[in-house]
Amino acid sequence: MLNLMNRIAVGLAALSISAGAAAQNDRAMDLDALLKQLEEGQFKQTEQNKAREREFMQKRAEQDRMLEETRERRDALLQASERLETQFEENDFKLADLQGALDERLGSLKELFGVLQQVAGDTKNKFYNSMISAQYTGRSEFLDGMAQEMGSSSKLASIEEIERVWYEMQREMTESGKVTKFNTDVVEAGGEKVNKEVVRVGPFALVSDGKYLEYNGVTETVSELVRQPADRYMDSAENLQQSSGELVEFGIDPTGGSILGLLVQAPTLQERVEQGGPVGYIILVVGAFGLLLALERLISLTIIKTKVNKQLKRKEIKTNNPLGRVLKVRDDHPNADTEALELHLTEAILGEVPKLSRNLTIIKIISVVAPLMGLLGTVTGMINTFQAITLFGTGDPKLMAGGISTALVTTVLGLVVAIPMTLLYAMLNTRSKNIVYILQEQASGVIAERAERG
Repeated sequence: MLNLMNRIAVGLAALSISAGAAAQNDRAMDLDALLKQLEEGQFKQTEQNKAREREFMQKRAEQDRMLEETRERRDALLQASERLETQFEENDFKLADLQGALDERLGSLKELFGVLQQVAGDTKNKFYNSMISAQYTGRSEFLDGMAQEMGSSSKLASIEEIERVWYEMQREMTESGKVTKFNTDVVEAGGEKVNKEVVRVGPFALVSDGKYLEYNGVTETVSELVRQPADRYMDSAENLQQSSGELVEFGIDPTGGSILGLLVQAPTLQERVEQGGPVGYIILVVGAFGLLLALERLISLTIIKTKVNKQLKRKEIKTNNPLGRVLKVRDDHPNADTEALELHLTEAILGEVPKLSRNLTIIKIISVVAPLMGLLGTVTGMINTFQAITLFGTGDPKLMAGGISTALVTTVLGLVVAIPMTLLYAMLNTRSKNIVYILQEQASGVIAERAERG
C-alpha cells in the first residue's frame, strides 16, 4: 500500500514536472520521454526514502541508549536514597542515645544552666530600659546573645560568661545607689544631637542643663523630654547638676519613668483653661471684672472706714467722710426741732448709702451668674460628647475627651469665680452696713441730744 502511494505521488510529481516543462518549452512530450522521466523520478524517490529510513534508525538507537542510561541513573539514585534513609535512621538513634548520655552526665548542671538562661533573659529585660545602660552600653546585647545560644543549641556557658553575668548584675546594684556624671550624646527637643554632661541619679533619673532626659532602649539614645515638668522640679534638676557633693533636694521616680511621664502629660493651668472653650473665657472675663470691682470697693470702704473712725475721735467736723457730712446737718439746722432734725439726718444718711453700696449689686450678680455660665459650658460640652458618640461610637475615648473636658472645666471655672465673689460680696456688704450703722448711731445720738435740750 505504501509503495502504491509512493508511485502515485511520483507519478503526480512527474506530471507536474512535465506540465512545467511543457509550459516552458512550448512543445509536447512523447510517451517514451514521459516513461523515462517516471523511471528516473521513482529511482530518485526510492534512494531518498532509504536515506531517511537509515537516519531514523540511527536516531532510534540513540534514543534507546539515552533511555537506558536514564534508567540506570534512576536505579542508582534509588539505591542511594535507600542507603541515606537507612543512615538517617541510624544517626537518629545514635543522636537520641548521645542526648540521653549528655542529660545523664549533666545531671543537676542542666537545671543550673536552665536557671542561668532564665536569669540572663530577665536581666536583659531589666537592662533594656535601665537608665544605667545610658552610661554602660552593650550589656543587653551580651545577655541576649548568651540566652539565645543556650536556648537554641546544646552549647553551654563558659566560666567567663557566667562570671560576666554575675558582674553585670552586681554593677547594676552598685550603680543604683550612685549619683554619677558622664558625657554622652543627647538628642535635644529640636532634634539636634549634642554631646553633653549628664547627671544620672541611680536608675531613677537623667538630667542635663537643668532638664529631664529619657533613655530609649530600642535605639539606645538619650533625649530631652519634649514637655518638662513643673518649675519646682526644674529648679531641683539644675541645683543637682551644679552641686559638687553637697546634699540637694531632688525628686525621683521609683517606677523608672512612668510617674514622670504622667506628670509631664498633665495639662498646665493655661491648657486647662483652654479646654473650657469660649464659655470658659467668658467666665474668666466676668470674674476678672468682678474682682476689679471688689478691689475698688474694698479699698474705698477701707479708706472711708478709716476717715469715719478718725471723725469719731475728734470734735471738729470734716466733710471728707460720710460721718462728717451727716454731723454737719446738725450745725446747718441749729434751730430745727427734733422731728425736723431727724428727717434731715435721715435724708443725709440715705444720701450716703448709695455711695457706700456702689457696685455691690453687680458683684452679687456675678457670684450668681458665674456658676450658671459654668452649667452652660457643662451642657455644651455634654452635647458635643454625645454628638461624638453618635458619629464614632464609644470605641475611642479620645473622641469624647474634648467634650468632657469642656463640661468639667467650665463648671470648675464657674465655681472658682462664684466662690470668691460670694465671699467678697459678703465682706464688702458687711463693711458698708457697719459704716451705715455708725452713721445711724451718731444720728440717733444727735437727735437724742437735741431732744434733751428741747
